[in-house]
Amino acid sequence: MVSAAEIGELFARLERILDRVEGVLPPQGPPPDWSATAFRWRKRGGRGYLQAVAHPHSIRLDDLVAVDEQKRAIDANTRQFVAGLPANNVLLTGSRGTGKSSLIKAMLVKYAAKGLRLIEVDKADLVELPDIADIVAARRERFIVYCDDLTFDAGEPGYKALKVMLDGTIAAPSANMLIYATSNRRHLMPEYFSENLETTHIGGEVHPGESIEEKISLSERFGLWVSFYPFSQNEYLSIVAQWLSHFGAGSQAIEAARPEALVWALERGSRSGRVAYQFARDYAGRA
Repeated sequence: MVSAAEIGELFARLERILDRVEGVLPPQGPPPDWSATAFRWRKRGGRGYLQAVAHPHSIRLDDLVAVDEQKRAIDANTRQFVAGLPANNVLLTGSRGTGKSSLIKAMLVKYAAKGLRLIEVDKADLVELPDIADIVAARRERFIVYCDDLTFDAGEPGYKALKVMLDGTIAAPSANMLIYATSNRRHLMPEYFSENLETTHIGGEVHPGESIEEKISLSERFGLWVSFYPFSQNEYLSIVAQWLSHFGAGSQAIEAARPEALVWALERGSRSGRVAYQFARDYAGRA
């Protein structure tokens, strides 16, 4: 028989072994600061945690012009979500610099007081979406997981993880979490001319090949698609005027800035909202 002293010595040795193992393992991240309105998913020693953003980028919905239809669609979906009503995951696609990311940030400014929270997740960390869902599952707030400039190459692990999280896991969708993603590609993956050769024609009907079907299968799991388009010259100038006004410029200064704003856009080869914002910052700063 094993004596009590031997059993005690065995437990003492096991405790020492556990202490050594814990010393090798990476430390757990700090607990979330739930007083914050915005978070980033960060890793420390291979373990993920929610890092509070001390100063979220504050953009008012009224600051975004020339995207009225897109604003209405996103605002309606977010309002439903915050109110506890059914709402969809959202994919915002289209031309660069047209306000896709800014519109999501504006939702936080508008609805933070009603419990909306934003979690920014990099593409490389999408495989950890189930862990994020578990962390926020018991919270009363409503969380939007924000993935910016999302594109995938074939075989990336985040592609399948996002696809399963949107619609495909055995677990029911999280009631207090949605995914809002932006991308310059509507189907989130590069498309090749050779894939069109897989298309077949049967009885007058066109049937896309398997490669195309696979790429469409991810984007169609977003319940709401919102498209953004290049701005006309007048729309670009209206965005410039809005941001100059935001930075304190008067009507005369805004009118005088129009020719310079057009040259600024010509030099950059784009009349996007981002270019208009950058010009307004430069002009207002110099003025």
